[in-house]
Amino acid sequence: MHAPADEYRARLSARRATHARLSRIDEQFSYARLAVFAAVVLLIVAAWRGWMAPWWIALPVVGFVALVVKHDAVISRRDAAARAIAFYDRGLARIEDRWAGGGEPGERFRNPEHLYANDLDLFGPASLFELLSIARTRAGEDTLAAWLLAPADPEEIRARQQATADLTTRLDLREALSLAGTDVRAAVHTEGLVAWAEAPPLLGGAWLRPLAVALTLAAVATAALWISTGNSAPFLTVVTAEIAFSWPLRERILKALHGADGAARDLDVLAVVLTTLERETFEAPRLTSLQGRLTHGSAFIHRLHWFAELHAWQHNAIFAVLAAPLLWGTHLALAIEAWRRAHGRHVREWLMISGEFEALASLSAYRYEHPDDPFPDIDAAGVRHATYDGEALGHPLLAAARMVRNDASLSGADPVSSSPQLLVVSGSNMSGKSTLLRTVGINAVLAFAGAPVRARRLRISPLRIGATLRIQDSLQEGRSRFYAEISRIRELADLAAGPVPLLFLLDELLHGTNSHDRAVGAAGILGALLHRGAIGLITTHDLALTDVAATLGGRASNVHFEDRFEAGEIVFDYVMKPGPVTRSNAIALMRAVGLDVPLDIARGKQE
Repeated sequence: MHAPADEYRARLSARRATHARLSRIDEQFSYARLAVFAAVVLLIVAAWRGWMAPWWIALPVVGFVALVVKHDAVISRRDAAARAIAFYDRGLARIEDRWAGGGEPGERFRNPEHLYANDLDLFGPASLFELLSIARTRAGEDTLAAWLLAPADPEEIRARQQATADLTTRLDLREALSLAGTDVRAAVHTEGLVAWAEAPPLLGGAWLRPLAVALTLAAVATAALWISTGNSAPFLTVVTAEIAFSWPLRERILKALHGADGAARDLDVLAVVLTTLERETFEAPRLTSLQGRLTHGSAFIHRLHWFAELHAWQHNAIFAVLAAPLLWGTHLALAIEAWRRAHGRHVREWLMISGEFEALASLSAYRYEHPDDPFPDIDAAGVRHATYDGEALGHPLLAAARMVRNDASLSGADPVSSSPQLLVVSGSNMSGKSTLLRTVGINAVLAFAGAPVRARRLRISPLRIGATLRIQDSLQEGRSRFYAEISRIRELADLAAGPVPLLFLLDELLHGTNSHDRAVGAAGILGALLHRGAIGLITTHDLALTDVAATLGGRASNVHFEDRFEAGEIVFDYVMKPGPVTRSNAIALMRAVGLDVPLDIARGKQE
């Protein structure tokens, strides 16, 4: 199998060649249509002057219609090639670590009250969601976001892993999904679509359809009579009856027609996803289960699309005159309402299936593009003893060229394990302490979503996650950062008392208070969390706080990051080392940026 980047480049080159060829054909069809249209005009003039029989006009008219149909097909294939180009362009950008800003950031999923979403950069520009999502529908985005926001149980995680593995090499399938919709991201408005599909009937009554059919047949028969005999009275009588029949229903008919127009656009995107799912043969139980629940949804959606197309014909002024006595709009509205009665109840299920399939496709794309990232080993027995054992952990949002990997191993209340429950991470400013917390946390999120992780190996038990990396004060709510932090920690303490152990990630713990209160408070908080079986990491640049590890006995260990000066600049290696840090770089950083800190005072501070 080719390397992912090489495969993407080969396909990108092929799609660009296809797009260029179809663009040339598109131009040729445009000139041909113009020429045939000019021929029609000339023949009309010739027939009007009596130079030839009028029926000759039919030949270029038929040719023009055929050109329009074939030209539309070419345009459709050209646009599909353009969307495939965008798909492979973005895939290469992800592989080459230049993806930030090119995808959907998932801003609507941001929630500052969530216990870890903001802290671990799950949503927003350059976020985990932007890296992962290839969803074309809101249902797919909603499902993927839900998986990132709430850890799944071990059985569910294994089912997602199997499905993701099954989809990983199906590159043609993911390309087919990318063709849904005309925009870079197709918006299927889930709530509005379900509301339309499940709304009460607009046109009830079993008698409406037979009566409408009878009036239309009568209109056709009396129109033929009018043409053959010149007697228009029967036709006008039928038209009057049609007006009497349809006028009281006019508002409901229009509502049914216009409601279906919007629904059909959304469902067209959904139909591409469902058609792709229907055509494949899968091995993973989760995917075969999704297939079995489909109930031929794409075929029914195509039927609704056809109704919407027929309604669009009425926008042509000439056709509208012919359609009026046929009760065209009335028949379409009745057909749409019959469709809703038969299939509306399935729309919610189709959206759920589509959303899950797109979320799994997103995870499979990530796995294909990062073949060295393994699935984690989910330790179901760890419900009793929390486990996080990661080797060569990296942060997936950092470019591979500047990412430094570290090991992290934690174990909660397990007498057999030699790993601590708590790592106290000390170090100077910008040395990598917070990045380590985010690395541990975001890999836990990936593991519990069913995705591969950025590590050489990760064994993890079911855990709940909580963090304080981006706690902020609030002027509007009148609260300080310290108050916001201790409020979050209280939530984490309550969560730790639950049936599933907690993984806590506390950045610069209690740094908003004095040293004495900080040391006492930190010891109390951490002791309570560890007593409840939680595992986690805290960071500090306050060297005094590293003493908390000693007060917690063998349950805590100190680790640190360090720096060095080279050629007048501070250099970091971002490699975690055992023990507490022994010095700080704060004064050096102040002097490096030009702040006037007298050297003798600086030495006194450091001493």
